[in-house]
Amino acid sequence: MNDYGTVIAPGTVRIERSLPGPIERLWDYLTDSRKRGTWLAAGDMDLRVGGKVELVFRNSELTTDDDPPPAKYAQYAGESRMGGRITACEAPNLLAHTWGEDGGGDSEVRFELTPQGDRVRLVVTHSRLPDRDTLLSVAGGWHTHLGILQARLDGREPPGFWRTHTRLESEYAQRIPPG
Repeated sequence: MNDYGTVIAPGTVRIERSLPGPIERLWDYLTDSRKRGTWLAAGDMDLRVGGKVELVFRNSELTTDDDPPPAKYAQYAGESRMGGRITACEAPNLLAHTWGEDGGGDSEVRFELTPQGDRVRLVVTHSRLPDRDTLLSVAGGWHTHLGILQARLDGREPPGFWRTHTRLESEYAQRIPPG
């Protein structure tokens, strides 16, 4: 399994991970605000199609021993909020919701969970991304956040969020050709 996400269609990035199970544990890390807040963003989710999603990001607090955010992400140094709506919910295998709906964005993120023995295959697909810069940011972001999730599930301290995101965004810029 390639650690890097791949562009599978215009404006769509997909990233896969094999994570320690069971599947119910991973489902909790996607849907429980407290657990999700340890690797991505806290916030309430009304787990039904059409239900509201609130994501409360505190990226600078996800890890210790980190760099400050780069200038282009300075506004995200503290807390930032984003909303969306559930577009699919089939516990514990599928969760999808719009991303940034309250800010005019209409991209969608989809989480697919498949048991594989004592592990779980997680596929994250983020679609309807408007341009290459957003795609690079999202690819680096998901790669970083999923690395934090992996570390948390393994009982390890993850490397710094902003330091990792900055490196990965640059790597994705080399991997994903313009236009």
